[in-house]
Amino acid sequence: MGMRLAVDKFKGFAIEQLDLAAKNNCLEAAFADEIKQAAVANDPSQVEIEKQRQRVAKLKDICSQKKCPQCEQLLSVADYLVRKSVWALGGDGWAYDIGYGGLDHVLASGKNVNILVLDTEVYSNTGGQMSKSTPRAAVAQFAAAGKSLAKKDLAMLAMTYGSIYVAKVALGANMAQTVKAFVEAENYNGPSLIIAYSHCIAHGYNLLNGYEHQKQAVASGYWPLYRFNPDLKAQGQNPLQLDSKAPTADFTEYAYSENRYRTLKNAKPQIAAELMNQAKQDVIERFNLVQQLAALQCGQCKKSE
Repeated sequence: MGMRLAVDKFKGFAIEQLDLAAKNNCLEAAFADEIKQAAVANDPSQVEIEKQRQRVAKLKDICSQKKCPQCEQLLSVADYLVRKSVWALGGDGWAYDIGYGGLDHVLASGKNVNILVLDTEVYSNTGGQMSKSTPRAAVAQFAAAGKSLAKKDLAMLAMTYGSIYVAKVALGANMAQTVKAFVEAENYNGPSLIIAYSHCIAHGYNLLNGYEHQKQAVASGYWPLYRFNPDLKAQGQNPLQLDSKAPTADFTEYAYSENRYRTLKNAKPQIAAELMNQAKQDVIERFNLVQQLAALQCGQCKKSE
């Protein structure tokens, strides 16, 4: 958030200096106005960004040849006239738990900040402690008997604002959908949140098979892939686009391929069975909810034909 505010402040200052340089006849008025209009428009397309970079390169060349204090000041902030992308990167322990208040503050600000959450479903850096992202029935530090509550649905919470770009992705399951989500998040003029399935040693399997486990997580319905793009509402479309198919694999089979679930089954089979049944129901209900929401017509409470 601080980076976004700083970038915007420097950009505003650069525009002020640009106007003063033109007023002092250090720059041609038409050229200065062309740069200013592009900076204000803030077009996210790569073509327009490259055009602005060329303009700013020419501007810097002109300013470097001038000896006036005004041009020296403009030269120091000229790069801020080119569109700047701001990304925040963190794990689920931060995003779901200890940093959630700050995360929510940024998302609710309306500022053009992109957030990527690498969701390992535990506190990976500090020993694999349970987080609110840890799924039901999984074993973790502070959840030795299996987590008894369902995973927090951070994406669904963010979508309730209606003005935040939200995506759930799994690179190993669908690379094209992941890339599309990043491009849309970058182009969206407002806050964006991408939650990426991230395999971790705490899951308890050979990480060389990480992509295969991501595929199974998606195929079982545990990790549905979708994108929520508020810009689609202006086009009369449902902003929620479901990118993965209905489950084709068994969640229990997928879960027990990982030690974090299998450990409890071996130690306390009855408790494991009870929690697994609840976890399986969590998966069914959450996938059905996303599927139903994605089938609604924009602005109407009825399903599309």
